[in-house]
Amino acid sequence: MLEGVKVIEMATYIAAPSAGGIMADWGADVIKIEPLGGCPMRQFYASAMTDDYPDNPVSALDNRGKRAIAINTGTDEGREIVRKLVEDADVFLTNVRPGQLKQQGLDFDTLSKINPKLVYASVTGFGLQGEEADKPGFDTAAFNAKSGFGWMMTPKGSAPAPLRTAAGDHITGIATASGILAALLKARDTGKGTLVESSLVRSAAYAVGCDYGTWLRYGRIARSRPREEAIVAINNFYMTKDDYWLFINGRPGEPDWPDVARAIGREDLLEDERFASLRDRRRNGVALIALMDEAFAQKTIDEWKPILDEAGLVWSPVQTFEQAFEDKQMHEAGVYVDMPKADGTSYKNIASPIRFGDESTDPKGPLPEIGQHTMDVLDQVGIDEETREKYLAAGVIGQHEG
Repeated sequence: MLEGVKVIEMATYIAAPSAGGIMADWGADVIKIEPLGGCPMRQFYASAMTDDYPDNPVSALDNRGKRAIAINTGTDEGREIVRKLVEDADVFLTNVRPGQLKQQGLDFDTLSKINPKLVYASVTGFGLQGEEADKPGFDTAAFNAKSGFGWMMTPKGSAPAPLRTAAGDHITGIATASGILAALLKARDTGKGTLVESSLVRSAAYAVGCDYGTWLRYGRIARSRPREEAIVAINNFYMTKDDYWLFINGRPGEPDWPDVARAIGREDLLEDERFASLRDRRRNGVALIALMDEAFAQKTIDEWKPILDEAGLVWSPVQTFEQAFEDKQMHEAGVYVDMPKADGTSYKNIASPIRFGDESTDPKGPLPEIGQHTMDVLDQVGIDEETREKYLAAGVIGQHEG
Protein backbone atom coordinates (compact mmCIF):
# COMPACT_ATOMS: atom_id res chain seq x y z
CA MET A 1 0.00 0.00 0.00
CA LEU A 2 2.87 2.41 0.73
CA GLU A 3 5.38 1.18 -1.83
CA GLY A 4 7.53 4.10 -2.95
CA VAL A 5 7.12 6.06 0.29
CA LYS A 6 10.49 6.78 1.92
CA VAL A 7 10.56 7.32 5.68
CA ILE A 8 13.60 8.48 7.65
CA GLU A 9 13.04 7.45 11.25
CA MET A 10 15.29 8.91 13.94
CA ALA A 11 13.64 7.54 17.06
CA THR A 12 14.15 5.22 20.01
CA TYR A 13 11.94 3.14 22.28
CA ILE A 14 8.41 2.51 21.01
CA ALA A 15 5.84 5.26 20.30
CA ALA A 16 7.50 6.74 17.20
CA PRO A 17 9.13 3.48 15.99
CA SER A 18 5.73 1.76 16.16
CA ALA A 19 4.38 4.30 13.64
CA GLY A 20 7.35 3.54 11.40
CA GLY A 21 6.82 -0.16 11.96
CA ILE A 22 3.21 0.02 10.83
CA MET A 23 4.25 1.87 7.69
CA ALA A 24 7.01 -0.68 7.02
CA ASP A 25 4.45 -3.50 7.24
CA TRP A 26 2.37 -1.56 4.72
CA GLY A 27 5.26 -1.39 2.26
CA ALA A 28 7.09 1.88 2.99
CA ASP A 29 10.89 2.00 2.85
CA VAL A 30 11.68 2.90 6.45
CA ILE A 31 15.30 3.79 7.16
CA LYS A 32 15.91 3.64 10.90
CA ILE A 33 18.67 5.88 12.26
CA GLU A 34 20.09 4.59 15.53
CA PRO A 35 22.95 5.69 17.77
CA LEU A 36 26.09 3.63 17.31
CA GLY A 37 25.10 1.47 20.28
CA GLY A 38 21.59 0.92 18.91
CA CYS A 39 18.13 1.70 20.24
CA PRO A 40 17.76 0.84 23.96
CA MET A 41 14.86 -1.47 23.09
CA ARG A 42 17.40 -3.88 21.62
CA GLN A 43 18.38 -4.56 25.24
CA PHE A 44 14.82 -5.11 26.45
CA TYR A 45 15.56 -8.66 27.61
CA ALA A 46 19.18 -8.03 28.55
CA SER A 47 18.74 -9.09 32.17
CA ALA A 48 16.99 -12.33 31.21
CA MET A 49 18.55 -13.10 27.83
CA THR A 50 19.69 -16.70 27.84
CA ASP A 51 19.53 -19.57 25.40
CA ASP A 52 15.85 -19.85 26.39
CA TYR A 53 15.16 -16.29 25.15
CA PRO A 54 17.07 -16.00 21.87
CA ASP A 55 14.88 -13.36 20.21
CA ASN A 56 13.51 -9.90 20.97
CA PRO A 57 9.84 -9.91 19.94
CA VAL A 58 9.27 -6.47 21.53
CA SER A 59 11.85 -4.71 19.38
CA ALA A 60 10.97 -6.84 16.35
CA LEU A 61 7.29 -5.88 16.51
CA ASP A 62 8.04 -2.21 15.88
CA ASN A 63 11.19 -2.45 13.75
CA ARG A 64 10.79 -5.46 11.47
CA GLY A 65 11.33 -4.83 7.80
CA LYS A 66 13.20 -1.56 8.28
CA ARG A 67 16.67 -0.72 7.02
CA ALA A 68 18.94 0.10 9.94
CA ILE A 69 21.76 2.61 9.83
CA ALA A 70 23.94 3.77 12.72
CA ILE A 71 24.89 7.48 12.89
CA ASN A 72 26.48 9.54 15.63
CA THR A 73 24.34 12.68 15.41
CA GLY A 74 26.51 14.27 18.07
CA THR A 75 28.98 15.04 15.27
CA ASP A 76 28.66 17.68 12.56
CA GLU A 77 29.21 15.02 9.92
CA GLY A 78 26.51 12.79 11.38
CA ARG A 79 23.95 15.59 11.39
CA GLU A 80 24.88 16.46 7.81
CA ILE A 81 24.23 12.85 6.80
CA VAL A 82 20.73 13.06 8.30
CA ARG A 83 20.05 16.28 6.38
CA LYS A 84 21.24 14.59 3.19
CA LEU A 85 18.96 11.63 3.81
CA VAL A 86 15.86 13.84 3.95
CA GLU A 87 16.56 15.51 0.62
CA ASP A 88 14.43 12.98 -1.26
CA ALA A 89 12.46 11.52 1.66
CA ASP A 90 8.70 11.71 2.05
CA VAL A 91 8.65 11.52 5.84
CA PHE A 92 10.96 12.36 8.73
CA LEU A 93 9.77 10.63 11.93
CA THR A 94 11.34 11.39 15.29
CA ASN A 95 10.81 11.34 19.04
CA VAL A 96 14.01 13.22 19.86
CA ARG A 97 13.22 16.11 22.17
CA PRO A 98 12.49 19.33 20.25
CA GLY A 99 15.20 21.38 21.97
CA GLN A 100 17.87 18.90 20.93
CA LEU A 101 16.59 18.80 17.36
CA LYS A 102 16.73 22.57 17.18
CA GLN A 103 20.33 22.58 18.43
CA GLN A 104 21.28 19.92 15.88
CA GLY A 105 19.63 21.69 12.95
CA LEU A 106 17.21 18.80 12.50
CA ASP A 107 14.02 20.67 13.41
CA PHE A 108 11.04 21.16 11.12
CA ASP A 109 11.96 24.64 9.96
CA THR A 110 15.46 23.57 8.93
CA LEU A 111 14.54 20.30 7.22
CA SER A 112 11.54 21.76 5.41
CA LYS A 113 13.87 24.27 3.74
CA ILE A 114 15.92 21.34 2.44
CA ASN A 115 12.83 19.43 1.30
CA PRO A 116 9.63 21.56 1.17
CA LYS A 117 7.50 18.48 0.52
CA LEU A 118 8.75 16.68 3.64
CA VAL A 119 6.18 15.43 6.14
CA TYR A 120 7.83 15.97 9.53
CA ALA A 121 6.32 13.81 12.30
CA SER A 122 7.20 14.66 15.88
CA VAL A 123 6.22 12.32 18.72
CA THR A 124 6.62 13.67 22.25
CA GLY A 125 5.38 12.95 25.73
CA PHE A 126 3.80 16.31 26.39
CA GLY A 127 3.57 18.23 23.11
CA LEU A 128 5.76 20.76 21.30
CA GLN A 129 4.64 23.87 23.19
CA GLY A 130 4.76 24.80 26.86
CA GLU A 131 7.31 24.50 29.64
CA GLU A 132 7.25 20.69 29.53
CA ALA A 133 7.88 20.39 25.78
CA ASP A 134 11.40 19.06 26.38
CA LYS A 135 10.47 16.89 29.34
CA PRO A 136 11.10 13.16 28.79
CA GLY A 137 7.99 10.99 28.99
CA PHE A 138 7.23 7.30 28.75
CA ASP A 139 3.68 6.13 28.33
CA THR A 140 3.18 5.11 31.96
CA ALA A 141 4.07 8.64 33.10
CA ALA A 142 2.64 10.75 30.27
CA PHE A 143 -0.13 8.67 28.68
CA ASN A 144 -1.35 6.95 31.83
CA ALA A 145 -0.55 9.21 34.77
CA LYS A 146 -0.51 12.83 33.62
CA SER A 147 -3.40 12.73 31.14
CA GLY A 148 -6.06 11.42 33.53
CA PHE A 149 -6.34 8.14 31.61
CA GLY A 150 -5.01 6.03 34.49
CA TRP A 151 -7.22 7.78 37.05
CA MET A 152 -10.30 7.09 34.95
CA MET A 153 -9.36 3.44 34.44
CA THR A 154 -8.79 2.83 38.17
CA PRO A 155 -11.81 1.53 40.13
CA LYS A 156 -12.85 3.95 42.84
CA GLY A 157 -10.94 3.30 46.05
CA SER A 158 -8.21 1.24 44.37
CA ALA A 159 -4.57 2.17 43.94
CA PRO A 160 -3.56 3.13 40.40
CA ALA A 161 -1.83 0.49 38.30
CA PRO A 162 0.78 1.03 35.57
CA LEU A 163 0.09 0.32 31.93
CA ARG A 164 1.48 -2.88 30.51
CA THR A 165 4.45 -2.53 28.18
CA ALA A 166 3.88 0.08 25.45
CA ALA A 167 0.06 0.03 25.52
CA GLY A 168 -0.08 3.83 25.35
CA ASP A 169 2.88 3.95 22.98
CA HIS A 170 1.11 1.78 20.45
CA ILE A 171 -2.10 3.82 20.60
CA THR A 172 0.03 6.90 19.97
CA GLY A 173 1.86 5.08 17.17
CA ILE A 174 -1.41 4.29 15.40
CA ALA A 175 -2.46 7.94 15.72
CA THR A 176 0.92 9.10 14.41
CA ALA A 177 0.76 6.83 11.38
CA SER A 178 -2.72 8.17 10.62
CA GLY A 179 -1.49 11.76 10.83
CA ILE A 180 1.44 11.02 8.55
CA LEU A 181 -0.83 9.51 5.91
CA ALA A 182 -3.13 12.56 5.99
CA ALA A 183 -0.11 14.86 5.57
CA LEU A 184 1.20 12.72 2.71
CA LEU A 185 -2.08 13.28 0.86
CA LYS A 186 -1.68 17.04 1.28
CA ALA A 187 1.96 16.88 0.14
CA ARG A 188 0.95 14.88 -2.92
CA ASP A 189 -1.71 17.41 -3.88
CA THR A 190 0.05 20.66 -2.94
CA GLY A 191 3.77 19.87 -2.89
CA LYS A 192 3.92 21.25 0.64
CA GLY A 193 4.99 19.30 3.71
CA THR A 194 3.39 19.54 7.13
CA LEU A 195 4.48 19.30 10.74
CA VAL A 196 2.59 16.33 12.20
CA GLU A 197 2.55 16.59 15.98
CA SER A 198 1.48 13.71 18.20
CA SER A 199 1.93 13.32 21.93
CA LEU A 200 1.27 10.68 24.54
CA VAL A 201 -0.95 13.01 26.58
CA ARG A 202 -3.13 14.00 23.63
CA SER A 203 -3.59 10.40 22.46
CA ALA A 204 -4.49 9.35 25.99
CA ALA A 205 -7.10 12.05 26.43
CA TYR A 206 -8.68 11.05 23.12
CA ALA A 207 -8.60 7.35 24.03
CA VAL A 208 -10.66 8.05 27.13
CA GLY A 209 -12.45 10.95 25.43
CA CYS A 210 -16.04 9.79 25.99
CA ASP A 211 -15.56 10.03 29.75
CA TYR A 212 -13.26 13.04 29.54
CA GLY A 213 -15.67 14.91 27.28
CA THR A 214 -18.53 14.17 29.67
CA TRP A 215 -16.51 15.59 32.56
CA LEU A 216 -15.59 18.68 30.56
CA ARG A 217 -19.23 19.35 29.76
CA TYR A 218 -20.84 18.57 33.10
CA GLY A 219 -18.01 18.76 35.63
CA ARG A 220 -18.65 15.26 36.93
CA ILE A 221 -18.18 11.67 35.83
CA ALA A 222 -19.13 8.28 37.27
CA ARG A 223 -15.95 6.44 38.21
CA SER A 224 -15.48 2.72 37.72
CA ARG A 225 -16.34 0.69 40.79
CA PRO A 226 -15.39 -2.76 42.07
CA ARG A 227 -17.14 -5.51 40.11
CA GLU A 228 -19.60 -6.25 42.91
CA GLU A 229 -20.72 -2.61 42.86
CA ALA A 230 -20.76 -2.02 39.10
CA ILE A 231 -23.09 0.77 38.02
CA VAL A 232 -24.74 -1.37 35.33
CA ALA A 233 -25.19 -5.04 36.23
CA ILE A 234 -25.42 -6.17 32.60
CA ASN A 235 -22.08 -4.47 31.84
CA ASN A 236 -20.00 -6.64 34.10
CA PHE A 237 -17.79 -9.66 34.64
CA TYR A 238 -19.23 -12.95 35.87
CA MET A 239 -17.59 -16.23 36.80
CA THR A 240 -18.87 -19.54 35.45
CA LYS A 241 -19.15 -22.90 37.16
CA ASP A 242 -15.70 -23.93 35.87
CA ASP A 243 -14.04 -20.71 37.09
CA TYR A 244 -13.90 -18.85 33.78
CA TRP A 245 -14.68 -15.15 33.67
CA LEU A 246 -16.93 -13.78 30.97
CA PHE A 247 -17.94 -10.21 30.22
CA ILE A 248 -21.44 -9.30 29.23
CA ASN A 249 -21.84 -5.98 27.46
CA GLY A 250 -25.35 -4.49 27.49
CA ARG A 251 -26.14 -1.62 25.16
CA PRO A 252 -26.71 1.94 26.47
CA GLY A 253 -30.19 2.33 27.96
CA GLU A 254 -30.24 -1.40 28.81
CA PRO A 255 -32.60 -2.61 26.06
CA ASP A 256 -30.89 -6.01 26.54
CA TRP A 257 -32.02 -6.42 30.14
CA PRO A 258 -35.03 -8.69 29.33
CA ASP A 259 -32.89 -10.87 27.05
CA VAL A 260 -30.21 -11.19 29.74
CA ALA A 261 -32.74 -12.14 32.40
CA ARG A 262 -34.26 -14.82 30.18
CA ALA A 263 -30.86 -16.16 29.06
CA ILE A 264 -29.66 -16.71 32.63
CA GLY A 265 -32.92 -18.42 33.57
CA ARG A 266 -34.15 -15.60 35.82
CA GLU A 267 -37.13 -14.30 33.90
CA ASP A 268 -38.75 -13.77 37.30
CA LEU A 269 -36.47 -10.77 37.82
CA LEU A 270 -38.43 -8.94 35.12
CA GLU A 271 -41.36 -8.83 37.55
CA ASP A 272 -39.24 -7.83 40.54
CA GLU A 273 -40.05 -4.23 41.44
CA ARG A 274 -36.47 -3.71 42.62
CA PHE A 275 -35.34 -4.01 39.00
CA ALA A 276 -38.31 -2.54 37.17
CA SER A 277 -36.54 0.41 35.62
CA LEU A 278 -33.01 1.38 34.66
CA ARG A 279 -32.77 3.58 37.76
CA ASP A 280 -34.18 0.84 39.96
CA ARG A 281 -31.58 -1.62 38.67
CA ARG A 282 -28.80 0.86 39.37
CA ARG A 283 -30.18 1.70 42.81
CA ASN A 284 -30.31 -2.01 43.65
CA GLY A 285 -27.28 -3.02 41.62
CA VAL A 286 -25.44 -4.84 44.41
CA ALA A 287 -28.40 -7.18 44.93
CA LEU A 288 -28.87 -7.70 41.20
CA ILE A 289 -25.20 -8.53 40.65
CA ALA A 290 -25.32 -11.07 43.49
CA LEU A 291 -28.32 -12.77 41.85
CA MET A 292 -26.59 -12.78 38.47
CA ASP A 293 -23.46 -14.23 40.11
CA GLU A 294 -25.54 -17.13 41.36
CA ALA A 295 -27.06 -17.68 37.93
CA PHE A 296 -23.80 -17.63 35.98
CA ALA A 297 -22.21 -20.01 38.50
CA GLN A 298 -24.68 -22.73 37.49
CA LYS A 299 -23.13 -23.50 34.09
CA THR A 300 -19.70 -23.87 32.50
CA ILE A 301 -18.31 -21.46 29.95
CA ASP A 302 -18.98 -23.98 27.15
CA GLU A 303 -22.59 -24.30 28.30
CA TRP A 304 -23.03 -20.53 28.36
CA LYS A 305 -21.63 -19.94 24.87
CA PRO A 306 -24.63 -21.16 22.84
CA ILE A 307 -27.13 -19.72 25.30
CA LEU A 308 -25.69 -16.21 25.19
CA ASP A 309 -25.08 -16.34 21.44
CA GLU A 310 -28.60 -17.51 20.67
CA ALA A 311 -29.95 -14.70 22.83
CA GLY A 312 -28.08 -12.26 20.58
CA LEU A 313 -26.16 -10.75 23.48
CA VAL A 314 -22.84 -8.92 23.24
CA TRP A 315 -20.42 -10.89 25.39
CA SER A 316 -17.04 -12.60 25.41
CA PRO A 317 -15.01 -14.96 27.56
CA VAL A 318 -12.11 -13.26 29.32
CA GLN A 319 -9.22 -15.08 27.68
CA THR A 320 -5.58 -15.49 28.54
CA PHE A 321 -3.02 -15.00 25.77
CA GLU A 322 -2.88 -18.78 25.41
CA GLN A 323 -6.66 -19.08 25.09
CA ALA A 324 -6.77 -16.16 22.66
CA PHE A 325 -4.11 -17.81 20.51
CA GLU A 326 -6.15 -21.02 20.46
CA ASP A 327 -9.25 -19.06 19.44
CA LYS A 328 -9.92 -19.67 15.74
CA GLN A 329 -11.57 -16.28 15.29
CA MET A 330 -8.42 -14.46 16.44
CA HIS A 331 -6.56 -16.13 13.56
CA GLU A 332 -9.37 -15.41 11.10
CA ALA A 333 -9.15 -11.73 12.09
CA GLY A 334 -5.47 -11.72 11.12
CA VAL A 335 -4.14 -11.01 14.60
CA TYR A 336 -1.00 -13.14 14.25
CA VAL A 337 1.82 -13.20 11.71
CA ASP A 338 5.02 -15.13 11.17
CA MET A 339 7.93 -12.98 12.34
CA PRO A 340 10.83 -13.70 9.98
CA LYS A 341 14.37 -14.08 11.28
CA ALA A 342 17.61 -13.49 9.44
CA ASP A 343 18.36 -17.22 9.38
CA GLY A 344 15.19 -17.97 7.41
CA THR A 345 13.18 -19.33 10.34
CA SER A 346 10.30 -17.53 12.00
CA TYR A 347 8.21 -17.29 15.13
CA LYS A 348 4.74 -15.93 15.84
CA ASN A 349 4.23 -12.26 16.56
CA ILE A 350 1.43 -9.70 16.39
CA ALA A 351 0.26 -8.17 13.11
CA SER A 352 -0.06 -4.46 12.49
CA PRO A 353 -3.64 -3.27 13.13
CA ILE A 354 -5.07 -2.96 9.59
CA ARG A 355 -5.63 -5.26 6.61
CA PHE A 356 -6.19 -4.05 3.03
CA GLY A 357 -8.07 -6.68 1.05
CA ASP A 358 -5.56 -8.82 -0.84
CA GLU A 359 -2.61 -6.50 -0.13
CA SER A 360 0.00 -8.07 2.13
CA THR A 361 0.57 -6.40 5.49
CA ASP A 362 2.88 -9.16 6.72
CA PRO A 363 6.35 -8.19 7.94
CA LYS A 364 8.62 -7.28 5.03
CA GLY A 365 11.72 -8.57 6.77
CA PRO A 366 13.31 -9.40 10.11
CA LEU A 367 14.51 -7.08 12.85
CA PRO A 368 17.66 -5.59 11.30
CA GLU A 369 20.99 -5.56 13.11
CA ILE A 370 22.48 -2.26 14.30
CA GLY A 371 23.96 -0.52 11.27
CA GLN A 372 23.17 -3.44 8.98
CA HIS A 373 22.34 -1.17 6.05
CA THR A 374 24.55 1.83 6.80
CA MET A 375 26.93 1.47 3.89
CA ASP A 376 24.25 0.63 1.32
CA VAL A 377 22.02 3.55 2.31
CA LEU A 378 24.86 6.08 2.35
CA ASP A 379 26.05 4.82 -1.01
CA GLN A 380 22.55 5.36 -2.40
CA VAL A 381 22.55 9.01 -1.32
CA GLY A 382 25.90 9.64 -2.99
CA ILE A 383 28.41 9.33 -0.16
CA ASP A 384 31.42 7.63 -1.75
CA GLU A 385 33.28 4.67 -0.31
CA GLU A 386 36.34 6.66 0.76
CA THR A 387 34.18 9.07 2.76
CA ARG A 388 32.18 6.25 4.27
CA GLU A 389 35.33 4.51 5.45
CA LYS A 390 36.65 7.76 6.89
CA TYR A 391 33.38 8.28 8.77
CA LEU A 392 33.49 4.71 10.04
CA ALA A 393 37.02 5.12 11.37
CA ALA A 394 36.12 8.42 13.03
CA GLY A 395 33.02 7.04 14.80
CA VAL A 396 30.59 9.11 12.76
CA ILE A 397 28.80 5.99 11.51
CA GLY A 398 28.66 2.34 12.48
CA GLN A 399 27.98 -0.85 10.62
CA HIS A 400 27.05 -4.39 11.52
CA GLU A 401 29.98 -6.73 11.61
CA GLY A 402 28.74 -10.07 10.46
